[in-house]
Amino acid sequence: MNLDRLGRGFGPRVTALRGVLAASLMLCLAACANAPAQTAGGDPLPSWNDGSAKSAIVAFVGDITDESGPDFVPAAERIATFDNDGTLWAEQPVYFQFAFAMDRVKALAPEHPEWRDTQPFQAVIEGDREALAASGEKGLLEIVAATHAGMTTDEFSAVVADWFATARHPRFDRPYTELAYQPMLELLAYLRAEGFKTFIVSGGGIEFMRVFTERVYGIPPEQVVGSSGVVKFELGPDGKPVLLKGAEIEFVDDGPGKPVGINRFIGRRPIMAFGNSDGDLQMLQWTTAGDGLRFVGLVHHTDAEREWAYDRDSHIGRLDKALDEANAKGWTVVDMRNDWKTIFAELPK
Repeated sequence: MNLDRLGRGFGPRVTALRGVLAASLMLCLAACANAPAQTAGGDPLPSWNDGSAKSAIVAFVGDITDESGPDFVPAAERIATFDNDGTLWAEQPVYFQFAFAMDRVKALAPEHPEWRDTQPFQAVIEGDREALAASGEKGLLEIVAATHAGMTTDEFSAVVADWFATARHPRFDRPYTELAYQPMLELLAYLRAEGFKTFIVSGGGIEFMRVFTERVYGIPPEQVVGSSGVVKFELGPDGKPVLLKGAEIEFVDDGPGKPVGINRFIGRRPIMAFGNSDGDLQMLQWTTAGDGLRFVGLVHHTDAEREWAYDRDSHIGRLDKALDEANAKGWTVVDMRNDWKTIFAELPK
């Protein structure tokens, strides 16, 4: 809008309008200037109850960011790694990636009539959980190969994105991406505000996770470490280069594979790590083995009402040896029922 031209017809009213706009601009600038101080003075973890877990996190961050203190860590070395399933979002009643794979089997079944009489595909189509469990790791790998391979990486990403857009969790009737833990989202944001670089280090498929991690967690795809299958470079029929997903497993980023993945893809030992199961134990051990102040934490699923309660006897996310070591070495164990005010973000009304 050209106020000078407008002013020829409206004179004093335009002058008054200029004054209002100038005053509004000054108020906005003042508000913006005050916003960081208000944020810094507030609670960075509002969904966490006051207690030992929250206090330990805040104390650790305060110590390693205090330039005058003995535990100061330069920003470039502030690496924090997080498991995904059961640590940043839910993992029951099955890992979400496996739910995706089972839905893909059903969607592709019309193109594969032989699956109706072939395990483990028959079990998926018929919803036979016992037969599916009996197929074991071999059956799982067959399902993953059939649903994740034989397409380009771009095609796979599009299929995953389409699934997330429509699939809903069987218990909560919410999109899977709305089952990220609100307290952990706050922790990720808090750490990044304090100069940390946050990574996901998960046994889940790396290309599956990269579809949603930036949108859900604010963690870009290049900061995701996960299990991967063989990918080959090829020229498509139109001469355009593509990456084709194969059926063979290349790297399993679970258990002892996690420190290996951290070394291979991150190149720095984390000073902070969070997990929730025995599959994270070696990552936590690797983190604490470094010099200087370190923090490792476990999310303990203790809330059957708001989420699930499970640990030592669970087939998914078993927490046994890692819990023993945490108790023996004084690691931080987050009790979901007692330490978190809320589990998931509230849905808009």
